[in-house]
Amino acid sequence: MTVQVSKSRFKARALEYFRKVEKTGEPLIVTDHGKPTLEIRPLERKADAQAALKRLKGSVTSYQRPFDPVDDADWDVLG
Repeated sequence: MTVQVSKSRFKARALEYFRKVEKTGEPLIVTDHGKPTLEIRPLERKADAQAALKRLKGSVTSYQRPFDPVDDADWDVLG
C-alpha cells in the first residue's frame, strides 16, 4: 500500500521519508490539500539494460548493405 503524506509533514521530515523509501522500495505520495501532487520513489537502475548491451556487443561483426531489405533466407535463425 502506498503511503500518503501532506506537503507540510513531508517538509518537516523529508530525510526520514527518503530513507524509508530507499529502505523499503515503496513509493511515497505527497499531497497538497488532500490531492496527490508528487510521487517519491526509488530510482530504477539501468544495470539490466547495460548487461544486455554488453552481451550484444560484438555480435554483429559486419553488415555490408544496411539499407537493403532483409529476406527470410538472409536470417541465420540457428545462431
